[in-house]
Amino acid sequence: MKLAVFFVALVALSLALPWARADLTLVQSVEGSSGSNEMTMKLKGDKMRIDVSPQVTTIIDAKTGEMINLMNDQKKVMRISGEKVRATMEMAQQFKGKNGKKETKERPKFVATGKKETVNGYETEQYTWETPDFKATYWIALNYPDGAAILKQLQAINPDIWKTSNTQMPDYRDFPGLPIKTLILIGGNQITTTLTAVKQDPLSDTDFTIPKDYQEMKLPDMSGLLQQNATPPPTAPSPE
Repeated sequence: MKLAVFFVALVALSLALPWARADLTLVQSVEGSSGSNEMTMKLKGDKMRIDVSPQVTTIIDAKTGEMINLMNDQKKVMRISGEKVRATMEMAQQFKGKNGKKETKERPKFVATGKKETVNGYETEQYTWETPDFKATYWIALNYPDGAAILKQLQAINPDIWKTSNTQMPDYRDFPGLPIKTLILIGGNQITTTLTAVKQDPLSDTDFTIPKDYQEMKLPDMSGLLQQNATPPPTAPSPE
């Protein structure tokens, strides 16, 4: 997965994830084009840690919108300010327009498909959320044990600074219940996540800080990467 596509996909996924004030750990199985792995999300206060793999960790500050990416195998860190995240999202929207993709200011809504399925022992109902560039299918447990209490505890405190004038991604407040399984199609990539465990054990503050021996990395030119992804590769000349 190219860096720009991974970045936009991660932001999209983050916008759809549940945030909570109490300490919370969510474990999910993830299947994508690069294979299968386990993803762990830890939430404490206004911070969230996402361990996509042992090599990559992302820490998000909901107050400032800052996104910190830790390359654990290299002991390097790349910071992306909330302003940069927002700017990248706005650039992505501009490139969509340049590529002739239809834009709409009308915010999508969850649509029930009428399909039901048992996922990891929980009865779920299937819902979809679709835009010209983003399509997701959710298997939502409407009667999850203590679901009402959990939904009251969970809050959609996505960084306000990330919000653009044409946000088409789902907000957790839009969910009719607790999502157990999610299938996302974005940038030509398919990502399937399934909730496997929920823990409410206290978390350490060190989980949300940068290790002292990590070195800072320069932020790449996201506009250039988006332009590269938006431009089709040149075709070879036809033989005469």
